[in-house]
Amino acid sequence: MSDFHSPSIAYAALSPILIPGIAATVGVLVDAFVPRAIRWQTQTAVALLGLIGALIAVSVLAGTHTITADTAVAVDGPALFIQGTIAILGIGSILLVSDRSPGLDGGAFVAQAATAPGSQEEREGAASGHAQTEVFPLMMFAITGMMLFPASNDLLLLFVALEVLSLPLYLMCGLARRRRLLSQEAAVKYFLLGAFSSAFFLYGLALLYGYANTVSLAGIQAATVSSGHNDNLLFLGLGLLAVGLLFKVGAAPFQSWIPDVYQGAPTPITAFMAAATKVAAFGALLRVFYVSFGGLGWEWRPIAWAIAILTMVVGSLFAITQTDVKRMLAYSSVAHAGFILIGIIALNKSGLSGSLFYLLTYGLTTIGAFGTLSLIRDPDGEATHLSRWAGLGRRSPVVGSVFALFLLALAGIPLTSGFTGKFAVFSAGVSGGATPLVIVGVVTSAAAAFFYVRVIVMMFFAEPVADGPVVATPGGGTAGAIAIAVAATVLLGIVPQPVLDLANRAVPFYH
Repeated sequence: MSDFHSPSIAYAALSPILIPGIAATVGVLVDAFVPRAIRWQTQTAVALLGLIGALIAVSVLAGTHTITADTAVAVDGPALFIQGTIAILGIGSILLVSDRSPGLDGGAFVAQAATAPGSQEEREGAASGHAQTEVFPLMMFAITGMMLFPASNDLLLLFVALEVLSLPLYLMCGLARRRRLLSQEAAVKYFLLGAFSSAFFLYGLALLYGYANTVSLAGIQAATVSSGHNDNLLFLGLGLLAVGLLFKVGAAPFQSWIPDVYQGAPTPITAFMAAATKVAAFGALLRVFYVSFGGLGWEWRPIAWAIAILTMVVGSLFAITQTDVKRMLAYSSVAHAGFILIGIIALNKSGLSGSLFYLLTYGLTTIGAFGTLSLIRDPDGEATHLSRWAGLGRRSPVVGSVFALFLLALAGIPLTSGFTGKFAVFSAGVSGGATPLVIVGVVTSAAAAFFYVRVIVMMFFAEPVADGPVVATPGGGTAGAIAIAVAATVLLGIVPQPVLDLANRAVPFYH
């Protein structure tokens, strides 16, 4: 029996992962010991400091290429770019979560999650003005998993990161202050989706271990170029592993409950899931396919083509039929998953850098869109039905114009960040031999523009509803998150080159 040796761990290189984890742990202690009167403000400060610290750590580590933790973690350009993106999106999400201004009816979160909907205890909790501060450490634990996910260099650690990021999200989906039953239904559905995802992933992991006798991504890649292995195990394992990850990115046909989850969850958590979770999941998907299975492109790319086409078509067509703005944005996120898959299928450096840039632009625009949506209020809470938005832009030109900007960016209109991101991914697809797939992407983008423009027309050209919703005055958190998203959407559309250069310098993967 060989002697056990402790792995060498470069803690400085892992600081973007460790700092949010420390902030999450401090958040748990804050909930236990800090007086309730200042607990919300303290939790907000701890979370923001943790994310700012992680962003600084990413900046300091720029240009680092190292393998640590006994080859389990890769700290390289793509991982750091994704981690920086997650930190920025996390800051925007924390700002949305932290807003408890009077205009937003005391915030999006329930006073006590354990109370039954409609019960006397729930009414007493709501009247007390308290809120669920556990959401902050839960979000920071999720961000810790997201930071680890794209840096994981072996499948076992990848699974651990998947669970660390997923479990807090299941809980946070059920914390909505209003429409509690819908929120709890969203939590159960997301839990079931996550269970299916984990099961497929674990089964694929086991088959790939049987194939390569290792869970290391580099070891699996080495096994694919050598002889004497059972290719049946390889392709079955690859397929099941891909299904597990595609569940997480919301690709078709694995997207069925995602609109329900997005609709029922508290809107700040929906923004967080739609932006940060998708970024982390695509970061892991890019690493797995570029590092382990890049040499098998001829084998898996036809299936990936079919999934990308189905995802773009399903996301675009189903979004057109929606009458709820939140569900429309959910199906929009499905369509965008299809566009980003083109960058994976391209299997070249421009595909990787284009995907990194797309993830940043999409995430920031999504945070802004959901943040703006949270300002449109009815007596029962957020007014998400499309008919209620008639004339909204005429009654509140600023909010209507801001939301229109985000919709135009999601549609990929020139001079917005969405256009630059799509151009980067589509041009990489053409250079990677996926021109027919890019044509499908362009056609579905044109179809998707219909439902974005429909909302803009409804806001600015329809007659206002007599008893229409009010536009709440945002607090500092929501206003800050929206302002960051607006600035990024405009700047990355007009002067994208510095960030494009940053994404180009981040590639390729180091393993």
